[in-house]
Amino acid sequence: MNGKIKYEFTEKAWQHSSPGGWYFVSLPTEMAQEIRNTFKSEEEGWGRLKAAARIGKSDWKTAIWFDTKKNTYLLPLKAEIRKRENIDAEMEIDVIIWL
Repeated sequence: MNGKIKYEFTEKAWQHSSPGGWYFVSLPTEMAQEIRNTFKSEEEGWGRLKAAARIGKSDWKTAIWFDTKKNTYLLPLKAEIRKRENIDAEMEIDVIIWL
């Protein structure tokens, strides 16, 4: 995948509490701080950073968003990816992102 720096982590997927809420995976806090220190100047509105991601055999272009309440970046999980990789809330998943 295209991108400058590769980050790998394992975290649990979770669903936003709103009805039909999106699914996300939160980046580990220390990793998020490192990313913010390195790429803050490249953030777009609302703390958005363009990224590429891989879970299992699925690759896609996306963005991570900085959540000030959680103090970390969130990676949204598209329904298409969740279905293809059989991801449910509270499942630990291995994630690779490129920024």
